[in-house]
Order: sequence, then C-alpha cells, then structure tokens
Amino acid sequence: MPAVEPQRCAGPAVRIRVTPDGPMLVEGPVEVTLPDGSRHRNDRFVVALCLCRRSRRYPWCDTSHRRHSRGPLGASGSGSSNDDES
Repeated sequence: MPAVEPQRCAGPAVRIRVTPDGPMLVEGPVEVTLPDGSRHRNDRFVVALCLCRRSRRYPWCDTSHRRHSRGPLGASGSGSSNDDES
C-alpha cells in the first residue's frame, strides 16, 4: 500500500490549546458545526470550546466544568458533583 502524504494548507495554521480538565482554546474567529448540522460562529480572538458538555452555552465553555470534581485517574463522570444539578 502506498504511503499517504499529509495535505498542506496554504494559509496560516490555526492554533489550538488543550487544557487539562478544562476547555479547548482555539484562536478565532471560528465556526463550529455540531452533529445535528447546526453551525455556531464566534468572532473572538480566542474561543473556549466545551469538552465536558456541561456548558449551558454549548459548544462554548461557560466554566461549568469547574463545579465538578474528577474521580481517581481523572475518569470523567466518576467523581462527585459539587452542584445541585442531576
């Protein structure tokens, strides 16, 4: 099987920073397409994308992840919750 060469982009690279136990920071502006096909645009110079899906403003992070603690080994969902939501 022949080797596949990576495709090169002509424009500047988009910088994405993954934070531990938090959002993904993306240099904006960005347009996010969700699985249902809806598109969400944000024109800020840095955008925080929610990875935990607890945000009330999903796909944008609203820091809801801060109200939850993680269980052993950083397993998501196995820790205790510090808020009253169920």
